[in-house]
Amino acid sequence: MAFAGFPTPPRGDRTGGSVSAPLEPATLCAVRRVASLSAALLAAVLVTACSSSDDGSGSASGSSTTTSSSAASSSSGGTDGTVGDGSADAPPFPANTDPDTAEASSGAQVTVRDVRTGRQDGFDRVVFELGGTGTPGWDVRYVDAPTSQASGAPVEVAGAAALQVAITGIGLPADTGVTEFDGPNPLPGSGTRTVTEVVFDTTFEGTTTAFVGTTAQTPFRVYVLSDPTRVVLEVRDA
Repeated sequence: MAFAGFPTPPRGDRTGGSVSAPLEPATLCAVRRVASLSAALLAAVLVTACSSSDDGSGSASGSSTTTSSSAASSSSGGTDGTVGDGSADAPPFPANTDPDTAEASSGAQVTVRDVRTGRQDGFDRVVFELGGTGTPGWDVRYVDAPTSQASGAPVEVAGAAALQVAITGIGLPADTGVTEFDGPNPLPGSGTRTVTEVVFDTTFEGTTTAFVGTTAQTPFRVYVLSDPTRVVLEVRDA
């Protein structure tokens, strides 16, 4: 951020007053006493005055740069889903295992381009990162027998339970310009305790489906983050 410079004081101000009037004897004596001071001391006084003026704009600029750097760092995401992928505004964990649903924004066209897992204090996290336009919706629920949404064929998911994650508002890569996630599949949990793996299923009729294996049917929550767009699933410890 640019700051206006301080105005340069008039020449008269910098020399202590007007120099046009003849000096009186008493003034000459005062000048002699001043002249006896070391040139170094006078130079130090001048340097201090100039530095004081420069520091005013320099400090403000430095503070602005530091703030921008911190903001950039805090917004950066982590590859294991543990940094930048959670939010202090996340809803509280429910006391049950009921389905969690939300509607996509009107005209949403997004594509899942990354899936990652991570461990937090008391819960595991699965992040679906998307690119495109609009805000996705979702339908996340425990299912007894995971099946592919396109073919109806059984889907093998490691674990004692499975969460079906259906993300809506999906557009094909040809429409969004975003390359769809292509593995690894299944994606193993990264340091997780309850989440065993994520099996990426298919994209069909505006919905992308995946299955998250868990060690038990425990409460979970789902919410969305932006910049980049992410659907975040968090599963509480069993």
